[in-house]
Amino acid sequence: MPAAHAEPAANAGADAGARLRSLLPDLAPWRASADFRRLWLAGLITNFGSFLTFVALPVQMKVLTGSAVAVGAIGAVELVPLIVFGLYGGALADALDKRKLILYTEAGQGLLCGGLLVNALMPRPAVWPLYVVAALSSALGSVQRPALDSLVPRIVAHEHLPAAASLNSLRWSVGGVAGPALAGVVVAYAGLGWAYAVDLVTFVVSVVLIVGLAASPAAHEAAKPSLASIAQGARYAWNRKELLGTYVIDLAAMFFAMPLAVLPFLADELHAAWSLGLMYAALPAGAMLVTLTSGWTSRVHRHGRMVALAAACWGLAMVGAGAVHDVWLVLLFLVLGGCCDMVSGIFRGAMWDQTIPDELRGRLAGIELLSYSVGPQLGQVRAGGTAAWTGVRASIWAGGVVCVGAVGVLAWCLPQLMRYDVRTNEHAVRMRSARGQAALSHPHHP
Repeated sequence: MPAAHAEPAANAGADAGARLRSLLPDLAPWRASADFRRLWLAGLITNFGSFLTFVALPVQMKVLTGSAVAVGAIGAVELVPLIVFGLYGGALADALDKRKLILYTEAGQGLLCGGLLVNALMPRPAVWPLYVVAALSSALGSVQRPALDSLVPRIVAHEHLPAAASLNSLRWSVGGVAGPALAGVVVAYAGLGWAYAVDLVTFVVSVVLIVGLAASPAAHEAAKPSLASIAQGARYAWNRKELLGTYVIDLAAMFFAMPLAVLPFLADELHAAWSLGLMYAALPAGAMLVTLTSGWTSRVHRHGRMVALAAACWGLAMVGAGAVHDVWLVLLFLVLGGCCDMVSGIFRGAMWDQTIPDELRGRLAGIELLSYSVGPQLGQVRAGGTAAWTGVRASIWAGGVVCVGAVGVLAWCLPQLMRYDVRTNEHAVRMRSARGQAALSHPHHP
């Protein structure tokens, strides 16, 4: 090839490679922080194991009782601990060493899994331990999650926090796609005992990884856990209207347009019972597509607009899923919905991580936990009730329409959310300056 032609071809190849790298996940947090690597691996491993129990627990309840009401009651016993301990867990995360809190709750989850294993191996397994473990596990998870979320900004450099949010989302979405598939195989062919046993092993491995994390003591300004400290966090969130916008928009999107409760009935209406597993996997599959191509998120600065846009597109995707009659188009719209939900999640996480003061981060993470956990729970009730009244398909597409309208109204009522720019927002600038000064004082820390 003549040199004149070789150079443009080489440049074109280099440009294509650069474009591809710009789409791939940004691995800067993974490279720069050993603690982030440990935490990420621990979460990935335990995520796979938790999906085994997530599938095995309702299956065992169904086998023992034969009652759909009894299976549904698992979610009911999880809801109250989620609300109570989510808020109190946020206060604990601010007041205690985050590493110890994560370690003890992870070990506690492992002990609960061991209890399920012992019960499953009994000649006549009892029903009541399933409810007790579900409630206690919800409580421990609600205590642990704010500590996990508030630890990340301590171990990851400020400019790498959007990339860290994407990598954590990737960990979740990989587990969300592969975990249920693995769980179905293990439960069907090896049995419930093996599912609980494998989950127990994953907790042991994750505990070993967490032991290696550096200590993360409470900030000097942190308040002791109390109702007053929880109220202080709530007041802070209320006064930060851009943060408030991320909470209420996500709540609206999940309440009005979460379709999971009616997917089994939708598969029957489409005469495609075989597609139910694919429907459940479609949302996390869409999320995984976004996280695998999330390099672009680090170059976006108007996070609030992206949260609102993604939530509105989630609603539109559910309109499509409820309106079409072809099962493959339904699956396509569910995948698109998963993409939109993940985009919203990435930018919500970036706003939280880059603007909330360290001494309040745990309590705000507790409020965050409620916003993305209670919404889907209540959305299941909404979807089922609406389906009984209007039909399955109308429940899905009408929920999507209301979601789009609600997001539009909320975006109009919260101009601070739409104006948010990480480059100029006073809270983001203050946090960036504080992290820069800390880096100069402690050059070996992120």
